[in-house]
Amino acid sequence: MKNHFCKVKVSLLFFLCVVLHPLASYAQSVISGVVADESGSPLVSANVVVKGTSLSAMADLDGKFSLNGVTPGQTLVVSYLGFETKEVVVGTETVYNIVLDEITSSLDEVVVTALGIKRAEKALSYNVQKVSNEELTTVRSANFMNALSGKVAGISINNSAAGPGAAVKVVMRGTKSLSKSNNALYVVDGIPMYNSNYGNNTGDGHYSIQPGTEGAADINPDDIESISLLTGPSAAALYGYEGANGVVLITTKKGRADRTQLTVSNSTTFATPLVMPEFQQRYGNAPGEVTSWGDKTASRYDPAGFFNTGSNVTNSVSLSTGNDKSQSYLSVATTGAKGILPNNRYDRYNFAFRNTTSFLDDKFVLDAGINYIVQKDRNMVSQGQYFNPLPALYLFPRGEDFGEVQLFERYDELSGVNSQFWTYGDQGLSIQNPYWVMHRMNRESNRTRYKLAASLQYNITDWMNVLGRVNVDNTTFRNTEKRYAGTLAVFAGPKGFHQLHNREEKQTYADLLLNINRYVNDFSINTNIGASIKDMRMYSHAVSGNLDKITNYFTTENISRTANFKIDDDGLMQQSQSVFANAEIGYRSLLYLTLTGRNDWDSALAFSQSGGKSFFYPSVGLSGIVSEMVDLPQWFSYLKARLSFTSVGTAYDPYITREIYEYSSQTNQYNTLPLYPNHHLKPELTHSYEAGLNMRFFRGALRLDATYYRSNTLHQTFIASLPATSGYTGVYVQAGDVQNAGIELTLGYDNEWNGFGWSSNLTYSYNENTVKKLADGITNPVTGEIISMPYLDKATLGSTGSPIVRLTEGGTMGDIYANREWKRDDNGYIYLDPKTYLPTLTDTEYKKLGSLLPKVQAGWKNTFTYKGITLGALISGRFGGLVVSNTQAFLDRYGVSAQSAALREAGGITINDRTVPAKDYFNIISAGTGQGAHYVYDATNIRLAEVSISYAIPKQWVNNIAGITLGLTGNNLAMIYCKAPFDPELVASASNTFYTGVDYFMQPSLRNIGFSINVQF
Repeated sequence: MKNHFCKVKVSLLFFLCVVLHPLASYAQSVISGVVADESGSPLVSANVVVKGTSLSAMADLDGKFSLNGVTPGQTLVVSYLGFETKEVVVGTETVYNIVLDEITSSLDEVVVTALGIKRAEKALSYNVQKVSNEELTTVRSANFMNALSGKVAGISINNSAAGPGAAVKVVMRGTKSLSKSNNALYVVDGIPMYNSNYGNNTGDGHYSIQPGTEGAADINPDDIESISLLTGPSAAALYGYEGANGVVLITTKKGRADRTQLTVSNSTTFATPLVMPEFQQRYGNAPGEVTSWGDKTASRYDPAGFFNTGSNVTNSVSLSTGNDKSQSYLSVATTGAKGILPNNRYDRYNFAFRNTTSFLDDKFVLDAGINYIVQKDRNMVSQGQYFNPLPALYLFPRGEDFGEVQLFERYDELSGVNSQFWTYGDQGLSIQNPYWVMHRMNRESNRTRYKLAASLQYNITDWMNVLGRVNVDNTTFRNTEKRYAGTLAVFAGPKGFHQLHNREEKQTYADLLLNINRYVNDFSINTNIGASIKDMRMYSHAVSGNLDKITNYFTTENISRTANFKIDDDGLMQQSQSVFANAEIGYRSLLYLTLTGRNDWDSALAFSQSGGKSFFYPSVGLSGIVSEMVDLPQWFSYLKARLSFTSVGTAYDPYITREIYEYSSQTNQYNTLPLYPNHHLKPELTHSYEAGLNMRFFRGALRLDATYYRSNTLHQTFIASLPATSGYTGVYVQAGDVQNAGIELTLGYDNEWNGFGWSSNLTYSYNENTVKKLADGITNPVTGEIISMPYLDKATLGSTGSPIVRLTEGGTMGDIYANREWKRDDNGYIYLDPKTYLPTLTDTEYKKLGSLLPKVQAGWKNTFTYKGITLGALISGRFGGLVVSNTQAFLDRYGVSAQSAALREAGGITINDRTVPAKDYFNIISAGTGQGAHYVYDATNIRLAEVSISYAIPKQWVNNIAGITLGLTGNNLAMIYCKAPFDPELVASASNTFYTGVDYFMQPSLRNIGFSINVQF
């Protein structure tokens, strides 16, 4: 019986197998997978088709795809532009990770765009330029933005003359605003960063205070994964008014899931002056005089001897580790820099931790991080007379012994303390012993900053998620000034001077994003809908005055409450609230339409009665892969065309629509500001058009990206004058139109032959800046009169008689004018006084000399690789524009310039067959800070910007324990062409729009040479 039952079971099982086998062979299933390149990077919008059927899918932003109803034995055909098509036979597996082989180079990669959103490069309707971490860390600087100079099209990067750690001026596609900052916005991991420029509103010329650093300089370049440069407002539309000037979009490193990696690196560089004034050492000073117009001297004084060899030492340690569920990144870095001036330092300590964790079946992803920065700087100097040792250094009488002033303080029996030793007077320029300025007029800044960031993503489906982010960025400052007894009386009392300034800056940012990434037949839909809030607050309290009881005892308790006593409380609260949306619709991975819209409510607009309490701005873009639509020659690998339009608003400065009071420390009274409040102001608007082509040739080895743009910035803010009887000096009015139009070109070549590689990249930027309209012809809102504004003077580049910046319709934002020329006789010859036979300068109508703004900026970088050796070199140049040197005027008038000696050797200068002595000639043209156009120079310059050579030691040499790379680096090595007496790319202030290209005893630019080592375990 038992055997019979077993036989029945076996027969039944055999029957079921026979019957169900055909069904099993044709059972349908759901398969999924990832399409990536050889490096593991996802191939967005890769096409996956079931051969011989209508079933198909497109890979999403992570390269993932899914197909329903696939039968084992069928074939998947996977294709992607620039890669070999691959066929995969479906088996019993349900997950397929497919790697495609690249046939062209970097035709279509994923880039990070506004709000940290990943998008396929081919879908973008605007220009985005990507810079890798290697570009930032090969040749280092205390401020990482200096490493981008000459490597990106459409960006003007000017280093501050204040030395290590100083702020960098970054302007994209020209200056746009008359009254607001033109600097780019920094964004870190999708969050707008508060880039504090406290200390950089230094003013103009000899009265300027010395600058400080900036928030962007706090970033450790080793923590940066990559940077995307969004040069136009179209690229930054989702950031609203903050993105009107373009965006530096920083993506930081995360932990890795595949392996643990420890990296230790050191970079050490040494700095010396690159471009200094040309001095003379042949002629000394007459007895009792401070100018060097005396006889020849055997003394050989060289101001360069005052400068130290600067240094910048950066050490960094980072650890990256993790698994499929949790990844962590930890880093610690130190930066210690010494300037070329004595007692000038910059020190920074960076601590960073970041963890990314997925949980609940990967439905939730938590990304949290903390950054803590401690930064200290001492005695930053950029320009001016005050707190600057260079006037005394450069103008020192050539016949005197400079060694005597090196012992800068001597004991004073009357006061009982050491006092300044300087026997040459202040010469009307507040000149003091240069060593005293750097050692006994100390300005120190201590900053601590912490940034907390967290985001939580909920994956609702494989094509929809919700992302919430919060970022807190708080900075505290403690700034002190300590001027010792013996300092000039204009700066300190007989017992010294002290200032204590405490400041807090806080920014809280939060946003919520709904992200949809869906594919429907031939269409892809990528949508982002969100809202954000940003709250900024600043609190400031300063106390200063001469010391009272104890000499050189620097506490606030010891500050006199009567002599030069000042107290200043300040603050700012500003909040913006926004809603925004972005939709990208793609068709067959060939054609993409992008629409964005954003509406901002800014607290600065709260009291406007114009109806402009909020502002909406849209953008629209279209891009198409032409090479997939038409047949091109085989050598023409890829062609993409793009077109976009954007309107971006900018809120005006807070508090200008209301009457506000300002405290006067002189009178101990509150006074209303002298500007009449205008309750009908509107946001500043920028309308921008952009068109471009992205081309690849010869299987991607050669690439050319070309962009044309034009932007107009409207509703510029002016001050119209009011009659004295009104009780006000002026009123804010809005009008005007500033246009920037230009071309951005990037030409690159990348190839390899038998182990030898060559990569070449050429960037070219042309910008035409035009003031299309001022406030001329509009109605004064207070008086009702028509405003007459044929021109607008924005800055005097020195003292009376020096050039000025004057804006006119049809001119540029950097036009300079002068009104001092040689007096001439009736025949047009230079007039010579019949008694002295000397020429004279006379006032004339202001005449245009040119513009401070460059026309063209370019950079050419070449990198060669062979068997672990990498050699790189960068040449950069600026073409067009003018600069002004007030310094050269002083050097000529004091007789310490090489030019003054050469003219003496020549016996003077001949005018109308008469010889004018060199001293008399220079006393005329160099009066004040230089007269007329005599100290205006061509700003065109070409330089060897970078050179680096590195060697990656074969791992087998160290038993495969670590990868070691050794390098030698050089930055700003040589001027190939420059006619100006100073470096035209230096700026005294990173935030001043109109005082660029003016040298008033600026520090020289620096040549940096050093070495680096990188060890990776």
